[in-house]
Amino acid sequence: MKSREIKNVLIARFSALGDVAMTIPVVYNMCRSNEQVRFIFITRRLPSTIFLNKPANLEVLPIELDHYRGIAGMRRLASELKEAYGLDAFADLHGSLRTRLLRFFLRLSGVKTACIHKQRLRRNALTRARKKVMLPLTPTRARYREVFWNLGLPREDSFDHIFQGAEPSPEVYAAATPPREQGEQWIAVAPFAAHAGKIYPLDLMEQVVAELAARRDFKIFLFGAGGEESATLARWRARYGEQLINMAELRLGLPAEMALLRHCSVMLSMDSANMHLASLVRLRVVSIWGATHPYCGFMGWHQRREDAVQLDMVCRPCSIYGNRPCRRGDYHCLRGIQPAYIISHIDRLLKLQDDKKAGKQSPGPVA
Repeated sequence: MKSREIKNVLIARFSALGDVAMTIPVVYNMCRSNEQVRFIFITRRLPSTIFLNKPANLEVLPIELDHYRGIAGMRRLASELKEAYGLDAFADLHGSLRTRLLRFFLRLSGVKTACIHKQRLRRNALTRARKKVMLPLTPTRARYREVFWNLGLPREDSFDHIFQGAEPSPEVYAAATPPREQGEQWIAVAPFAAHAGKIYPLDLMEQVVAELAARRDFKIFLFGAGGEESATLARWRARYGEQLINMAELRLGLPAEMALLRHCSVMLSMDSANMHLASLVRLRVVSIWGATHPYCGFMGWHQRREDAVQLDMVCRPCSIYGNRPCRRGDYHCLRGIQPAYIISHIDRLLKLQDDKKAGKQSPGPVA
């Protein structure tokens, strides 16, 4: 099928919020480069809310996967989507069992398909305990782009940030804070991640938060989910003052949180979804890496390699996703990072921003 014959393209990426966030620069560029094509992006309900200011030819469709269980469920989903949208092509950006089944049934019905290459052999070589091959994997976004290239769709890079042409108003996050004042530094801190191998020890992170909270003209926004995460952030706020804002407790939603991030000075984050959300609003992130590594291909979009805080250890990385138990048993890759070292990275980045405002600029390499 030639690219000029493609009119309706289905895109699938389920899984974690950060994985879906990483697709947005690629998908928005693809939509704006092929305005005659309709794109339908299927994902879970929560990630579907981050597609802000989307191109007119992009439809985001949240799917309740519990309604489409097993082989029969995927066959039914493929049939429903083909009938509803007259699909010509399917871009599988996930490569999971579900999307492989979806791809199989769509291909049987005459839909052209392409799938992301997972690079499993290279992943294993990078994370194995012995004879580790320390070479960077192809960045995930480049592998997303390759899927569309295999479908024959052209692409131009025009994406800068998700609020392009429609800067968010402070009214969107007014429940959290008044507009930023002159000379005030807004610091976003996201101390949590899905797996222990990616979480900086909370007792050490509390020291970082305490140091930032003690500084004049600093306002700290604490990001997390509900439950125990929100309770931890509430304790920090009670200890270190009202200049700490517990965003997990406010529950303003992803669009409001991303609007707030657009007005922040810097974010401190793990290798987590928050790094990718900040990347979408072009907020520089001081990221902390433990069991994982930027070489795994999940660096935030346009984030600088020098902003990644990590220890050089022969056992790193031991996991692509940070979900494997520590082989040493002590997570020294995280606990060995001193709070003062993290603070120094934040200070360096803030100084770079001040120098830029003063007319000095020293750009670094970006991912």
